[in-house]
Amino acid sequence: MLRRTFLGLLGAAGASAALPKSAKAGGHEFQPHPDTHGVLFDATRCIGCRRCEKACNEVNDLPAPDKPFDDLSVLEQERRTTEKAYTVVNKYAGKGGPVFRKTQCNHCLEPACASACFVRAFKKLPNGAVVYDASVCVGCRYCMVACPFGIPAYEYDEPITPRVMKCTMCAPRLAEGKLPGCVEICPKEALVYGPREELIKVARERIRRFPERYLDHVYGEKEMGGTSWLYISGEPFSNIGLREDLGTKSAPELTAGALAAVPMVVGLWPVVLGGIWAVTQRNAKIANQERVMAVKDALTKAGSEAEKKLADELSKAEVANKRRIEVEVKKAVEEALSAKDDDAENNEEES
Repeated sequence: MLRRTFLGLLGAAGASAALPKSAKAGGHEFQPHPDTHGVLFDATRCIGCRRCEKACNEVNDLPAPDKPFDDLSVLEQERRTTEKAYTVVNKYAGKGGPVFRKTQCNHCLEPACASACFVRAFKKLPNGAVVYDASVCVGCRYCMVACPFGIPAYEYDEPITPRVMKCTMCAPRLAEGKLPGCVEICPKEALVYGPREELIKVARERIRRFPERYLDHVYGEKEMGGTSWLYISGEPFSNIGLREDLGTKSAPELTAGALAAVPMVVGLWPVVLGGIWAVTQRNAKIANQERVMAVKDALTKAGSEAEKKLADELSKAEVANKRRIEVEVKKAVEEALSAKDDDAENNEEES
C-alpha cells in the first residue's frame, strides 16, 4: 500500500508541476565499459532442448515450471519471460524447418530500464550484466514500459515486497569466474560467453565462412545503441521474434526529453515521502487502536459467555445433585422401612 500511495502522490505532483524541456537527461551515465563482456547466440545451432531454461532455473533458485523441462510441447506456443522464468526458448517456422531462439534480457550497453529508473535500481556492470537492486526500487515499473524487448517482469502475486525480475547474466557466477548457467550447459555451443568485441569478431568470421548459412548481420551490435547479448541467424530476425524497428540510437538518447523532468520530480521525494510516512503512522495508530478495542470486546464477550456457560453448568450440576440426593434419601427411607417390616415379622414369629 505504501508503494501504491507513493506512486499516486508522485503522479499527482508530477502532473501539477511545470516540467522543463531539455535535450539532456543524464543518459551518458550508461556509457559501456571498454572491456564489457557478453553472449553470442547462434540460432543455427540451437536445437530447442530447453536445457538453458533448466540451468537458469537451478542457478537462480526459481520455482519449478508447470511442465518439466524435458516436455517440449511448450514450444508449440510462443512464450515470454516472467518473474519466475528468466529465460525461455521459442520455436519458429524457418525456410528449412523449425528454428529456435532463446529469449532473455539483452543487457543493453545503455539500458532503457536504467535510463527510465529515477532511483537507479538498475545498473550496468563493467562485465556487461545489467543488474537490479530491489532495496531502492519503489515499484513504479517504468523499466517495464521502457524496455523495447519487453523483458522485465513484476511480482504481482507478492503483496509485501514485490520485485522486478529478469535475467542478470548470472552476475554472481561471473563474479566467481564462472560462466552463465545457460552458456555452460548448452550441448551445441549455441551460446558463447566472452569479451563483446571478440564475440563480434567470432560472429563475423562465421558469417564469412558460411555465407549460405547466415544473414550478413550481427543483431545487437548496433540495435538500441548495442547490446551485450548478440545474435546471428539464417532467418530474418523478425521471423524469430526480434524487433527490427528499433534503430541504432540508445534508449537514453531517445528518452532524453521525457527524462529531463525526473530531477524535478525526484526533488519532491522528501515532501511526498514525509507525507506518506505521517499518513501511514496515523493509519497504523488508528489501526492499532481498533485492534486493541476489538481484542477487548472479544475478551469481554468471551468472558460473559464463559460466565453464563459456567452458571448454566453449575445450575445443571446443582439440579442433578439435588436429584441424586433425593434418590439416595428415598432409597435410604425405603431400606429403613423394609428393615422395620422384617423386624416386625421376626418378632411375631418368636411370639
